[in-house]
Amino acid sequence: MYIDSHAHLTFPSIIDQIDGLLERAQQVNIQKVINICTDELSLKTGIELHQRYPFVYNTAATTPHDVEKDGEYFFPFVKQAAQKRQLIAIGETGLDYYYTHLDRDLQQVHLLRYFELAKQVQLPIIFHCRDAFSDLFRLTDQHYSGLPAVLHCFTGTELEAKNVIDRGWYLSISGIVTFKKSEGLREVVSQVPLNRLLIETDTPYLAPQSRRGKQNEPAFIIETAAMVASILGKTTEEIGQITSENAERLFFKAFNKSLELS
Repeated sequence: MYIDSHAHLTFPSIIDQIDGLLERAQQVNIQKVINICTDELSLKTGIELHQRYPFVYNTAATTPHDVEKDGEYFFPFVKQAAQKRQLIAIGETGLDYYYTHLDRDLQQVHLLRYFELAKQVQLPIIFHCRDAFSDLFRLTDQHYSGLPAVLHCFTGTELEAKNVIDRGWYLSISGIVTFKKSEGLREVVSQVPLNRLLIETDTPYLAPQSRRGKQNEPAFIIETAAMVASILGKTTEEIGQITSENAERLFFKAFNKSLELS
């Protein structure tokens, strides 16, 4: 059993392939896929996709590098979907300081709005963070302390990973861990408690090493699980089971609780 904890299935570039893609996922025992919606169209399509494929679950938020363009417009759609219990998490949201032209203050404003929404609907947050851990940790300690979250596609240092774990969050590993030059990330994985690990594909991005340069898809999560297994001295199936249990605890325990609020 595997859960792909982060995929973008409803991007226009991939949605016309979705039936075959999800069939291949089920063939390798992927039982749930967390679909990340980032704009009005992807959210609308994601809600429709869940009706056709109940094992696909949706989250939504404006990514930090898109808040200038879409942040104000999209937020009401996210809020409505969350209140209607059509989402299992809020995200991906966060901070991205890699591109210097992005407005950092505006990113923080929208992050705080998503903190408040997540608290209101009692759902976890999926964080995107690049070159901004100091501000992310500071803001969460001030406004989202002790609440559930996952740092998706983690590529940071051992110290940053420790800070993630110390806050009670989960740490999600993508196909980057399979890349030849990812020795540092593999060392980080060796230090992360098993009960805090998730795995993801970030479909259609970040295909694992054997498929580098190709479009990623949930079925390819097996290669990521195999690499994590080799690092931790487990079988691929054991990593699939452990990370699935972690994803169930983070996303679906909170989601089932939120249904009680309906």
